[in-house]
Amino acid sequence: MDQIRPTAGALTAVVVCAFTSTLVGTAAQADCDPGGACALPDGGSYHIRVPDQPQDAMPAVVFLHGFGSSGLGALSQTSMVETLRGRGYAVIAPDGAPRTDGRRSWNFYPGWEGRDETAFLQDVLQDAETRHNIDPAQVVLAGFSAGGFMVNYLACETPDMFAAYAPVAGGFWRPQPAECRGPVRLHHTHGWSDTVVPLEGRYLRGRTWQQGDIYAGLEVWRNALGCETHAPSRVWSKDRDHIRQWSCGEGAEIRFVLHPGGHSVPRGWADSMTDWFERAQATQ
Repeated sequence: MDQIRPTAGALTAVVVCAFTSTLVGTAAQADCDPGGACALPDGGSYHIRVPDQPQDAMPAVVFLHGFGSSGLGALSQTSMVETLRGRGYAVIAPDGAPRTDGRRSWNFYPGWEGRDETAFLQDVLQDAETRHNIDPAQVVLAGFSAGGFMVNYLACETPDMFAAYAPVAGGFWRPQPAECRGPVRLHHTHGWSDTVVPLEGRYLRGRTWQQGDIYAGLEVWRNALGCETHAPSRVWSKDRDHIRQWSCGEGAEIRFVLHPGGHSVPRGWADSMTDWFERAQATQ
């Protein structure tokens, strides 16, 4: 019987297909779909970048993007992402739910209709733990602007869901929560010159909504954590940042970093936040 020999073109296609499958499989294991997202079974998605040499039980920073952005948009902050990866952290960037106008944000305010963000972020954490060897005991939930508001509200309601919380340029809206649960480790960063989320808060949409005063939000946290005094335990400056810290018992800590810039994640934030987190972890 005559043998059927593949043509050179067909053989090349097979080799290319096999190589591509291997490449995509490797990328998918680390980053899910190249250039795309990790889809969750119950809906929603996230993006992830792991260190060049990933380890078992990796620490991670889950970073929530600002209003109108996306998980890929958060990962475009190359300096922040590469700093975290260089320190051995995976960077997980979930996608906010799309609004009616197509822009993505977070359903953080109590009583709003929409996605249950606590359940969604639990799904993200569980999927990343399974698919990417993330250690859930070493995960910081961070976020910018609308993502920072989401971080505060989730920390208030479920303080034990993440090892620590690190909002940037986001606090509470008014009326603020009457109380929050604890203990919690909170690293709050804000810009002195921020006009989008001013330190004193502002009205939105013709006074329909009101961003809260950041200092008033810190008072909510001090009360929640049972801090002995409203005066900080320590005050100091580093480079251009002014820092205040409250140590409020086991597992309860507030660090407030005020930088001179505007509505942004400031340069050096990734190193500053992870230094703080690693010191906190070492005391446990």
